[in-house]
Amino acid sequence: MNRRNRATSIAAAALALTLVLSGCTTLFATNSAPTKSTPTGEQVTDNLDPFYSQVLQWKNCGENLQCTEATAPLDYTDPAAGDISLALVRHVATGNERIGSLLVNPGGPGGSGYDFVKDSLDYATDATLQASFDIVGFDPRGVGRSSAVSCYDSAAMDEYVYGLTTAERGTDAWIAELTASSDAFAAACAQQTGPLLGTVDTKSAARDLDLLRAVLGDTHLNYLGYSYGTFLGATYAELFPEKVGRLVLDGAVDPSTSNFEVTKTQAVGFENALRAYLTDCLAGKDCPFRGSVDSAMTTIGALLNSVDASPITAKDGRQLGGNALLTAIIYPLYQATAWPQLSTMLDTVLHGSAEAAFQFADAYNGRDADGKYTDNSTESFMAINCIDYPYNADPTVMRAQAAELEAAAPVIGPFMSFGDIGCADWPYKFTGERTEIHASGAAPILVVGTTNDPATPYVWAQQLAEQLDSGSLVTYTGEGHTAYNKSNSCVNDAVDSYLVDGIVPASDPQC
Repeated sequence: MNRRNRATSIAAAALALTLVLSGCTTLFATNSAPTKSTPTGEQVTDNLDPFYSQVLQWKNCGENLQCTEATAPLDYTDPAAGDISLALVRHVATGNERIGSLLVNPGGPGGSGYDFVKDSLDYATDATLQASFDIVGFDPRGVGRSSAVSCYDSAAMDEYVYGLTTAERGTDAWIAELTASSDAFAAACAQQTGPLLGTVDTKSAARDLDLLRAVLGDTHLNYLGYSYGTFLGATYAELFPEKVGRLVLDGAVDPSTSNFEVTKTQAVGFENALRAYLTDCLAGKDCPFRGSVDSAMTTIGALLNSVDASPITAKDGRQLGGNALLTAIIYPLYQATAWPQLSTMLDTVLHGSAEAAFQFADAYNGRDADGKYTDNSTESFMAINCIDYPYNADPTVMRAQAAELEAAAPVIGPFMSFGDIGCADWPYKFTGERTEIHASGAAPILVVGTTNDPATPYVWAQQLAEQLDSGSLVTYTGEGHTAYNKSNSCVNDAVDSYLVDGIVPASDPQC
């Protein structure tokens, strides 16, 4: 009997950024609404004034680091309905010519910008930006140290993420097992999180971004967003084009692409990245594969199917199925510098060990060596995506899409299908329309794309730069997910010159 990870819907969703623009409204006052002027001199409605006029209380929390919390409305359509907190950390500008704040988002959704800046400042930004800006990391609503989505304890998360089904993939019984697991998870999220669960959409997070801009004392938003953070930044630009300062969107997402096309494009992206890894691997000395790239791809596909049918038991008793192994493969594909570790991991699995694969999968899922989930990234990822996008779990539709995914990406595709199950019965539904983002009237926006980015394929950067009325594309020819501060000086110089001096490339520098 084939046994597969119960959390197939997680794997499909987690490997495909299901992102959407859900329409646009504005926080700014209309002529008929009472208004007040905030400390930055802008007009906001009376019910938002307490939020926009708040004074942040910073405290030292590390070398040249300060931390605080801001208060935001739970629901911007009804600001009196309750408050949430947003956690911030800033690295104070080291130079003498401070420009202002630069807010940073690492992606996800569900990634902690707070941890990104506090623990990985030099990975997030370079010394040039650190001299000119206060680098501000924040946890979006629903994430980490901010008012957060909560669903399961660690034991229940283990079962949800790594538990195995008994029915054959694609059958009605298999779909029923996944549906029951997903419904139980959704119910737990609703019970543990409360009304916040219905307000973690990206549009609300973009409104929070404007609030943070104002309370930080900036009249315009300067922002560096990676991966999903590009969608958050583009959504902000659509909502508040007149407040756009200098926005860099690296590893861009095309907000106009359909849910299935997002999944399909990303499956092909990871398939191409796997082939690029194998090309490099087979040219070296310590590759666990022999022969051609095609034969190695066949071997990996057979390995995934093998552990899917007969999981490998790890020392802690967990069983490595196909979905968990795919997560372990994809995790090091995000950066080419991790390819040697990918070789080591695959070699151990080929020899019957699950330990290294679980280390990679656990790192991706935020689980430590003691079995504790150290963040809520999986929970917030699901909560944000489920409300940000429409889903259709019609078995006939999903099976047809599964066949198309397998044809497009024979190794990766089969394990990225049926993802709609995880969100189809979510307590809060997507409302809006998936559409292009133009941000008419916004200042120039820099879009960065990597030609063989597996997670946010290059075509999305091209499409977003074309959609934005003021978009300007910077191309990095290379491997890996996102390019700034991790590729070459051409990309870094283009981004730094834009953020610090406002210089927009006359044309794509083709880095």
